[in-house]
Amino acid sequence: MASEQTTMTEDTGTEPAGTARGPEPVPFGPGSILWEEIGLYSSAIAGNSAFILQTMHPAIGTVVDRLSSFRTDPLGRAARSFASVQTWVYGGPAAIEEGRRLREMHKPLSAVDEDGTRHHALSAEPWAWVHLTGFYAAVTAARYFAPAPMTPAEERQVYEEFLNLGRILRVPERMFPETVADFWVYFADMVAGTLVPHKVAREVLDRMDRLPPGVPVPARPLVAPLSMTGGRLARFIAVGTLPPGAREKLGLSWSEADERRLRAVGAVIGRGTRRLPERLRYMPIAYHARQAARAQERLERALAERPL
Repeated sequence: MASEQTTMTEDTGTEPAGTARGPEPVPFGPGSILWEEIGLYSSAIAGNSAFILQTMHPAIGTVVDRLSSFRTDPLGRAARSFASVQTWVYGGPAAIEEGRRLREMHKPLSAVDEDGTRHHALSAEPWAWVHLTGFYAAVTAARYFAPAPMTPAEERQVYEEFLNLGRILRVPERMFPETVADFWVYFADMVAGTLVPHKVAREVLDRMDRLPPGVPVPARPLVAPLSMTGGRLARFIAVGTLPPGAREKLGLSWSEADERRLRAVGAVIGRGTRRLPERLRYMPIAYHARQAARAQERLERALAERPL
């Protein structure tokens, strides 16, 4: 193997001295689109394609390959990831602390690829890419699994909210495309010029319809068919919600018939989700945060109306 080299900077995402910083991060609350949408189980469906896009980045793929638990504990890794995302949006002041915790957790993570290049988890470009794939996933989830795609105005608002989310995660301000139009140029450039058909991305797809490790032997006859059926659907959705350029790099086919099937599946999911009670539509952290926000509003209204 070639001697170890570092082609990526060890930029930990901290803005250099003299660089103008953006606004300080602000916890989310009722009234934001992310508050309404990101806690929905249906919004999480596009999360697999975001993870695949992330692992197609050479640095992220290498670090995940060497250090992630996605092979040994895929369900636990997914649960921790979703809980963290929910905390960013629904955690109030805890969201800021969660951003700090994640950065501290990733700070020491680095790995060397087959070519001898060392990659760092907090290098500015991959750290920003991890975050910004979330905006792509949010727009894509709305396109397929919401009653209607985002309007241009909604897309602009969600992008502004994602910029605030990036500040919670301390993504360097200079890494943010300025506008939604700039984002899509950046995204296309990343897919075409930076992403690679990394073995981890392929492995993530290949493992989707397999029985997760750790399932007790007595439960396997029951769990295996459910896991395979759900996994095939998850893989189909993941492939369909990838951008065409990423599918092409991974050698994945996608036909017009596949697209029609995905839109039909999405319509069923979208209609079904809206008919469920709130406690079944939203993930637990989101559900309890929404309940707490309404309770706080009722308290404030009662205080405002009290006799003086």
